[in-house]
Amino acid sequence: MANDTEILHYLWNGKLAVCFQLDEQEIHGIQNPEPFYLMVPRMSYFPLVCDKVKKHFVKHVDPEKQEMEMWLEFKNIPLKWNNPIGVLYDLFTRDDKQVDLPWKITVHFDNFPEDQLLRCSCRESIESNFMSSMKEADMLKHRSQVFSTMQRHQHNQLWTGLLNDKFDQFWSENKKLMEPFEGSYFKHIPVHFYRSGSSVMTQTLVKPVSDDGNHITLGELMKLNYPSVDNPKVFTHGICIPHETPVQWMSEHMSYLDNFLHLVVI
Repeated sequence: MANDTEILHYLWNGKLAVCFQLDEQEIHGIQNPEPFYLMVPRMSYFPLVCDKVKKHFVKHVDPEKQEMEMWLEFKNIPLKWNNPIGVLYDLFTRDDKQVDLPWKITVHFDNFPEDQLLRCSCRESIESNFMSSMKEADMLKHRSQVFSTMQRHQHNQLWTGLLNDKFDQFWSENKKLMEPFEGSYFKHIPVHFYRSGSSVMTQTLVKPVSDDGNHITLGELMKLNYPSVDNPKVFTHGICIPHETPVQWMSEHMSYLDNFLHLVVI
């Protein structure tokens, strides 16, 4: 089980300064709205932190479009709400050698990009997506032997811990999902891979140990999945991870709240 609570706390408390600006083409009226600044948790999801953003801008758009779904964009790239905020930032700023903060994001109410984004009609959609990810991660780590046996109130503890930014509430249940499977390791490591600048996610079956019983390191994992990339840099939570780091340790200590490692490869 993840036992280095200092690291877990450090990652949980990671935040990004964001400057939200309404798209100029959608401003209705003669008064331009002021940008809206917000500190957002890296671990969370944009629809969970943007109620104040919507309230700030909605009165400045055409009344006929005020009930349309708000969506976000960075440099003409629609931002997928079902990815954690920190993943999105690492994905689309690394080619710029990390853009200056605050992160400038454009807000839209019109022309929803149906071909690029999923609809997010309500908070229940986010909860369903989040819980599905946790269930998938547990299937990989424990053959579904933990998450499926948890009761509804335990699932609620996980969700409300995320929703209310309560570390102890979340980890009181999540620690059960971080227990190794029949020994010192997970059955497999839940990992989502991304190439910097692209929202396309890839996923492969990742073992924590080699056939001879040795820890598989991040460097070895990169050679297996990106053999043509010479000495790739790998980021998660804004941190460039050393190649000698065991993937089992990373999974226990550096997974996002959905229990997946989200690795951005440059």
